[in-house]
Amino acid sequence: MLNLKIYITSILFLTCVFVFGLESKPRVIVTTDGEADDRASMVRFLLTSNEFEVEGMINSSSQFHWQGGTGWNALHPVEWLSDYIDLYGQVYNNLKLHDDNFPSPEYLKSVRKVGNISAIGEDDIRTDGANWIAQVLLDSSDPRPIYLQAWGGVNTISRALKIIQEDHPERMEEVAAKMKLYLIWEQDPSYQEYIRSNWEHLGMQVIIADQFDCMAYIWNKVLPGDVQEYFRADFVNTNIKTAHGALCNNYVVNNDAFNAEGDTPAFLYAIPTGLRSTENPGFGGWGGRFVNVRNNVWMDTPPTDAYTHPNGQISIHNSWSKMMENWTSPSDVAIRDNYFKSIWRWLDDVQNEFAARADWCVMDYASANHHPIVKLTNTPLEIQAKPGEKIELDASESSDPDCDELFITWWYYEEAGTYSGIPLPSSFKAKTTVKVPDDAEIGDTIHIICEVSDAGLPSLTRYQRVVIRVY
Repeated sequence: MLNLKIYITSILFLTCVFVFGLESKPRVIVTTDGEADDRASMVRFLLTSNEFEVEGMINSSSQFHWQGGTGWNALHPVEWLSDYIDLYGQVYNNLKLHDDNFPSPEYLKSVRKVGNISAIGEDDIRTDGANWIAQVLLDSSDPRPIYLQAWGGVNTISRALKIIQEDHPERMEEVAAKMKLYLIWEQDPSYQEYIRSNWEHLGMQVIIADQFDCMAYIWNKVLPGDVQEYFRADFVNTNIKTAHGALCNNYVVNNDAFNAEGDTPAFLYAIPTGLRSTENPGFGGWGGRFVNVRNNVWMDTPPTDAYTHPNGQISIHNSWSKMMENWTSPSDVAIRDNYFKSIWRWLDDVQNEFAARADWCVMDYASANHHPIVKLTNTPLEIQAKPGEKIELDASESSDPDCDELFITWWYYEEAGTYSGIPLPSSFKAKTTVKVPDDAEIGDTIHIICEVSDAGLPSLTRYQRVVIRVY
């Protein structure tokens, strides 16, 4: 397997323990317009569904695909979503050998609905999908957040929120407090025309992403060359597409190489990897890293100080990623690399995880690889410290369910914090010490990532994030 890590790692031999993480599983609802990259993302989503409580899988439309659209704009027949669940059903029993938390195909069929698909941005019809979303949001028996993902247009979500405003206006603040939106662009006008003015001021968290595009159709133009190795035919055909069961056999590729999964970052964001990215969109994780632009709305960090976020709908017509797609000068490419770094820095781990999950479709437990378990000892995830103070960090009790050797690295995630001095060095020991810089100022935050990878094939990685707050 390829290894993009440029550091030398220390190998830690640990006792084999069969314990799994205790993080609460995120509740997720997916809306999708069924484009080819949505269908590819759905393969990965279903293979990751053990990490979530899947509350809804809903057909929707977009400015690109709608019922009645012609040619490329035609909506893929909505039955595709049920068909993919059926393919998942063919490997479900084998997946259960690896984690009993995979939801049954019957359950997934029960939360699969058809939403607003008749036109671009149509959000007037009370469809089954919109009613379902409203019902989940209004269910007061579970106060946990709901991660609503718009892989296509936002119109079915918009209709659901209209239902709540029309029928239960007194509960809008309650619903907004538990709702977390992740939009893959705004692929219709419904966010701007309804949601922004009626809901944004209530403080619901909204991510409007553009950097996702490095996992879409332009990946071979914008990803660094060493990262592209994980998307080329040798990797994809060998590790995903071929001889991995019915679901992976239907994974959409392009000449055996990666085609596109532009929607995947929406659920990568919610996977409980230990990076704590759902605590704050500015923390950064597999789904990207974002900056607050207004209310509780988050968007991509501008490529340079010369760029400002668009005030209206963000989509293909004003996308920064599309603007950068064909840049070739070294200075421009450096800007583009930095723009997409918040996602591509993780993609070796992301792709290795996909490969392992593909193995779970056909291999027994003993033959496949499984995630290491990161355990920090006497190391709080939130630490208050003064400038010059030394902090002990200890991951020595981390373990691996397959008894694989572990590679442990502590590294400084510079972009996620507010300290702006000299970068802190990495450490490759299970137990290490970090010194708070003498020039750190009161209020600065310093993010330290504990990254634990195993020696299995493919190598799998999990993390823990320690945030140091200077006082």
